[in-house]
Parts: sequence; structure tokens; C-alpha cells
Amino acid sequence: MSRFLNPAKIGLLALIELYTDKTVPTSSILDVLSFITSHLIDNDISSSASSSSDRWRRAESTVSLVISISDFEKVLMPHTPASGIPGRSLWYMFLHRLWKIDSLDALHDFFEKCSNLLARTKEELRRDAEMGDPPPAPEVIQLSRNSPFGAFVRRSQLEFTRLRFHDAIELWKDFVKYRQTTAAYYRKKTTDFQRLSFDSVLLANQNEWGHAVESIASVAYGDILRDYPNATIPVSTDDIEKLLEFQIDHMQKYGNRVPLEIRHQFQDLVMDSYMVPSLSHYLSYLEAWRAGDYATSFDYLHRYFDYTMQNRDRSFYQYALMNLAVLQADFGCHKEAIAAMLETVSTARENRDMTCLNFALNWLFHFGRAHPEVTQELESKSQLGTGKESLAFLRSRAKETGTWSLWSSALMSEAKMCLSHGESVATALEHLVRSSQILVERNMKNMVGSQLSVNISLWDRLGVTYLSATTCEVFLQCHARHSIFDDALKVTSRQASMLALRGKYDEALGKLENLDVDSLRAWKPSQYWHKFRGIIKLRRDLHHNNLDGAELLLSQLLQSKNEDLEPDLAFVIDTLHIECLVRRGNIEDAFTKVEKMVAELREENRDIALRVRLLLLKAELLDKCGRPQKAFTIVVRAANVAWRARLIPYLWPAIGAIANILSSLSEFEPAIQLLHAVLPRSLECENSAMTAKLYSHLGDANVGMAGKMPPKSNKRREYLMKGVEAIEKAFNHYSSVEDINKQCEMMAKKATIMKVAGDYVLANDYAAAYMALRRDAAQLKI
Repeated sequence: MSRFLNPAKIGLLALIELYTDKTVPTSSILDVLSFITSHLIDNDISSSASSSSDRWRRAESTVSLVISISDFEKVLMPHTPASGIPGRSLWYMFLHRLWKIDSLDALHDFFEKCSNLLARTKEELRRDAEMGDPPPAPEVIQLSRNSPFGAFVRRSQLEFTRLRFHDAIELWKDFVKYRQTTAAYYRKKTTDFQRLSFDSVLLANQNEWGHAVESIASVAYGDILRDYPNATIPVSTDDIEKLLEFQIDHMQKYGNRVPLEIRHQFQDLVMDSYMVPSLSHYLSYLEAWRAGDYATSFDYLHRYFDYTMQNRDRSFYQYALMNLAVLQADFGCHKEAIAAMLETVSTARENRDMTCLNFALNWLFHFGRAHPEVTQELESKSQLGTGKESLAFLRSRAKETGTWSLWSSALMSEAKMCLSHGESVATALEHLVRSSQILVERNMKNMVGSQLSVNISLWDRLGVTYLSATTCEVFLQCHARHSIFDDALKVTSRQASMLALRGKYDEALGKLENLDVDSLRAWKPSQYWHKFRGIIKLRRDLHHNNLDGAELLLSQLLQSKNEDLEPDLAFVIDTLHIECLVRRGNIEDAFTKVEKMVAELREENRDIALRVRLLLLKAELLDKCGRPQKAFTIVVRAANVAWRARLIPYLWPAIGAIANILSSLSEFEPAIQLLHAVLPRSLECENSAMTAKLYSHLGDANVGMAGKMPPKSNKRREYLMKGVEAIEKAFNHYSSVEDINKQCEMMAKKATIMKVAGDYVLANDYAAAYMALRRDAAQLKI
């Protein structure tokens, strides 16, 4: 196997020669040069790719060009040559140039003549003048020696002169086989073409040698002229290394696995190569890691760095430890991951590798935020320091070393910390704006997903769901193709969650189903995708009162909850478990679980929004027990914290809970005033269940006010009608989320109010509607 040259590169040289000879017409120059350039320059065509399959076009085109000459045909066949010869296409002129190379001696001449394609140096021009040779005409196309084409021609010449005689013969045989598929087409267009035209030596001596020429051809070329199934593919070491680097770069950049077709083609190329680069072990490690195969990925990681350490010194040891730590963390070996990453920090300090050190410290910080129970002991020993100290250090180090990605990441982390601690929203926005400025100035498109994810979270906390949904759509339409697939998955999941809160379960599941199937072949994204689909289905089953189906989904989700690296996802599963217990009437177990979660969050100092949510859950459980007044201090504390932290989606339910307590104390008028104040703002959150509950409280308060009015008075009837109107709106919102139990409850309330108001006809209609709802609920369970 040649180090650089292969038949496909000879074809590119011939095409460059056609261009310099002005055989390519002006109208076709762009297509031809684009084709040549795409195979010479490592340009990132994935930046304009709309899907994961488009990102792998470069690898597909490289493999396709190495395997078959048909790629040249696709480009050249539609074009006519500049000479305008009838019945002759640019494809024919290209083949004519290739078939002129009809012996090993002609191949040597071809490479020697490649020097004529290059612009003359001053010394060569002076030498030509001394010998009386005229300089080249100004209209002749000559390639600059430092241009991409010129560099390719010079390297091809150099690599050919370096070839041993045996390797040159192998290159010639591979070229004959590569070109042989075009013999039938070229024979039709060329009258003097014969069966032995591929080798001028055999053709010239066939009369002298007679029938022995077949035996000589068989000895010289073996089975390469036949379609032999076990024949090797003419691939060079350069092609293998470029394909390896391309695949590794894309797997690390986008988080996807290599498509099966490309992987099989690449394995065929590697099998046909005489030397396998050690980088192939790293590619196998990434592939096994993305596939969720811990044992195989661990083995390939050790194998790669074993080969690496044989050729390099200890200065690369920290990268082996860093990869090992990330691998173990991904598979749930958290203590081993921490130990490996701490050793990475020590080794990077020893080798003064600031890039690796900064990455390791940044990883430790984020890992500590995701798994505080693991890093608790380390923080007490000041190994990691507090969160703010770590971020301040990382930010200063990133600024000093010019590590823009780390600087931006540190600013985003500070914004997240501000939000999770309930600090100033203005400060969080300041950090986000500074981070965004770095991303825009440095054109770091791959980090826009992380930036917009924090923005989405910010708008959610402020209760402006429309802006949150718009940001999701902006990312998916404009930036998803530049970002890692995990970002697209989480933003799409956030969209699906918003739709589920409005009762659009089928549309939410459709959003998840429309994600790229090839990207979901990776293990972690696939697990996250399956769990999120399970959560949406669980929410729908709970609202349909299909508790058996909900408990089946819960049993599956709770088994893997602790393995999930997303604490927010685990919290959602826990809250849905509590809702399931409440719907089963198991209030005691639900209360015990809430108390346990509160204790865990207090120990781990987690996001303040989660703690407020648990306070509201506790108040809701007390209300279910018929003791809403015992939750007064709880809901006041929740409202206070939500207001200070600007947690708007939790502030309105807290105010609603206070209004409910006031109603239980017969303070109906203040309750109505509170609910009238918060209901318009709650509609901005686009959470139908929350809005329905507030309207239900408003209906209860209005009916309570009606009870204080004199019997059969206009005021009494007015408040009763206001109560019915509020209950009707609550019913509509519960209907949008398909909550059967709550729909029945609202319908029963309407029937009761109409009965009290003396409208027995409407009361009977509502009672009949209630029974119809019960029948529909029973059918949904089946």
C-alpha cells in the first residue's frame, strides 16, 4: 500500500491536467474545480448540512472515489469539452488522458510531465533563458506552487519518486484495475482500441508472442482484470488517516455514531490496508462508548493509549486519564471517575498542560453540580473549592490563556448558579450577554445550543413561555445543525414538554419521533429519548386515570432514575410518582416521599425551584387531607421564595394555594381579589393544569361569597353564576389536558351549583354529562 498515492489521485492529477490544457469549457470550470477541491481540501461541508446524514457526505465521497471511478463519470459526463467535438464529452477526454497511460514507463512519464503544470521558479526561468527556451505564454494556465492544486501536484511527484519498485508496480496494477471498468465505453468511442490496450508492451508483442501473451498477462497481472470477489481495494495510508480523523472529529463534534454503511465501507478499507494506524483504536473506543458497550470501549481505550505511549513520552498521559474519567462517569462509576479526573489534574499540572488542566477543572465543577453527593467529601477537603470560587478561577484562567470556549462556559455556569440559588435575574442576564458576546465574536457555533438552553430556562422561570418556545424554535431552525445532538434532543424534549402541559400529547410525541434516527443510535441520547417519551405517556395515562398503565411506566422509569445524569428529569419522575400515589388515594406514602425528597434537596443544596415545587406539593397533599390551613406557613414561604427568585410559574400556584386557605377560613372576598390579580398572568405560563386549578379556586370562592348573600337575592345568584363561569373555564382547561377526574369534579360542582340555584333542568344535564364522562373514563382504561 502506498503512503499517499492511489489510482483515484492519479485521476485527480489527470483532471487537473485537463483544466490547465484548457480542455474544460468556461461553463464547466466551476463544477470541475469544486469536485477537485472537495477531495484536496479538508473543508467543513457539515456547516451547511441539514441532517446528520448530510454531515457524512465527505467520508462517503472519499470512500466512493477510492473504490470506483464512477464519481468522475457523474461529474464529467454532462459537460462537453472546450474543443466542441461532436459526440465527445468531457468524460471521454478524461478517459482518453487516462488510457494514454498504457505502461509502467508511461506512468513514470506522466508524473515527470506533471512539472509542466507548475509555474516556473526564477531559477528555472533563468536556466531556460540560458538554454534558449522561450518562456511560457501568458495565456497558459500554470499552477502556483503554494496553491492547493500546486501543493497536491508537487506532493504527488515527490511521493511517486519515493516509491520502491515493488510499490510502483502495485500502484500500476491498481490503476489498471481501477480504470478497467471504463473499457467498454472507451472501446465504443475509439476505433483502434483493442483488448490488450491497457498495456502497450503486451499489445506491441502479441504477434511475436502469439498465444503465450495470455500466459504472460496472467503472470504479470493475476486476477486484477477479472471481477475477483476477494480483490483488495487500492487505498493509501493518507486516505485511511484522513477518514479516521474525519470520523473522530464528527463523533466528538456532534455526538453521533458513524453510520452503518460508512462504517462497513471503512472496515473494508482497513482490512485491505497493510498498516492499521493506532488512531483506529480510538475510533473503535468512541464507537463502543456511544453504543453503550462499557467493556469494549474500556479495552479499546487502553489499547489506543498503550500504542501511543510506546511512541510518545508521559506528556500525553493526562489525556488517557481524562478519557478514562469521562468514560467511567458516563457508565455510572462516579467514584472511579472522580479519582481519574483528580489524577488528570495532578498530571496536567506536572506537565504544565493548561488546556487539559482547565478542561479537567471545568469537568469537575459540572460533575459536582450534577452529583453533589459524590463530591461532598472532596469539597470539604477544599480540593474543588466552592462553586463560585471554582468558576471565578476558571474564568480568570480562561481569560489569561485565551480559552474562549471555557470562558463562555464559565459565564453560562455562573448564570445557571445565579438562577438555581434564586439570586438576581439581572446578574444572570449580564453573564448570559457576556457569554453570547464571546460566542458571536469568536464564531463558536457549536456552543450556541448551551447558550440558548440557559435562555430557555430563564424565560421559563420568568413565566414567559412564548419567548421560551420561540427560542426553542430559533435553535432548532437555525443552530441545531452546528451543535451537538444532545442539545437538539434536550431542546426538542423541552418543546415536547410544553406541548404536553397544554394537553397536545400526540404532537409532543410526534416532535420526539421526528428526531434523526441515525443520531438516536447513540446509547445516552437513546436512553434519554426513551425516558422522555415514557414521561409524556405517563402524564397522559395519569390524566386519563389509567393508573395500571401509569404504574407500569413508573416501575420502568424509577428503576433507571438513579442512573440518569439529568437531575431535573429524575425530579419530574418523582413528582409524577407522587401524583400517581395521590390518585390511588395513598396520601401517606405520597407525604413520606415528599419529606424524603425535601431532605435530599436540603442536603445537596439543589435548585431553589425544586424546593419551592416540593413545598407546593406538600401544601397540595394537606389540602387533599382536608387540612388546607395547616399549609398556610408552607405556601407563604413558597410564595415569598418564588417572588424573591422570580419563579413566576410557582408564584401563581402559591398565591392560588393562599386563596384556597382564605376560602377555607371564609375570607372569600380577599381570595377572589388575589385570584383576579394572578389569573391573567398565569395564562402567560401556558400551563393548562395550573390555570384550571386557579379557576377552580375562583369558582369555590365565588360560591362561598354567594353563601354569605341573602337567599334568593340577585347578589346571591350573581355570585353563583360567576362561580359557574369560573368552574366552566376550569373544566375547559382540564379538558385540554384530558384530565378525566378533574373534568368529572368540575362537572359535579356545576351540577351542585345549578341545583342550589334552583335550575334543576341544567343540574340534570350536568349530572348526565358527569355520567358520560365516567363512561368515557372507563373506556380509556381498556
